[in-house]
Amino acid sequence: MNPVSIRDSNILAIEDDPVLGAHLHDALQRGGFNVTWCKNGREGLDVARDSQFDVVLMDILLPGLSGLDVLAKFRESSSTPVIMMSALGAEADRISGFKRGADDYLPKPFSMAELQVRIEAILRRVALERRRQEPAPAQAGALQFDEQVNDVCCDQRWAGLTLSEYRLLDILHRSHEEVLSKAFLYQQVLQRGYARHDRSLDMHVSQIRRKLKAIGYQEREVRTVWGKGYVLSAAEVN
Repeated sequence: MNPVSIRDSNILAIEDDPVLGAHLHDALQRGGFNVTWCKNGREGLDVARDSQFDVVLMDILLPGLSGLDVLAKFRESSSTPVIMMSALGAEADRISGFKRGADDYLPKPFSMAELQVRIEAILRRVALERRRQEPAPAQAGALQFDEQVNDVCCDQRWAGLTLSEYRLLDILHRSHEEVLSKAFLYQQVLQRGYARHDRSLDMHVSQIRRKLKAIGYQEREVRTVWGKGYVLSAAEVN
């Protein structure tokens, strides 16, 4: 998230003090945020549920519905970051806020500069978490694994692997080019011990090679390492 997108974020401030509420609204607006100001807990909860915000600022001592109660109800349906604000300095109040799902706690009085820094830190953290959760874009010629259907595809062409073939290819893929022994693969893939004259694993490897070639996958191949086992590694250039 760059500075521009941070400044364009939507902030909900739930604060009953008219002086502080107005100051919050005006200062954050000048900082480039889009700010909505609510003056009591019930109104704040309704607005928070009905609209999308990037961060919620919430006083603890609110008329009608306290900030802690608003937070508890809000957390039933939303994971939007919440910064609690309060003149209450007791450790029990801070712990109660965190237990109900607060992301940060800012004791009053505080400076607008500190508040803005904390908001930006939360926004950067959320943006980083979202990027980590996004699936990597599929690259042309790359092999995509789908554990829901136990198959792989390359450029939207599915290999049509059997369950045993998929298990074998997946464990080789996860080994990061480490050579895996036949004895290990028999136990992990076929769930039985390795017998010297059993050719089942070799048959599966042969089928995987054929099916990957059929869908045009060329980046890596299942290679035999004589006397050791198998590895999925970069294809040899002829």
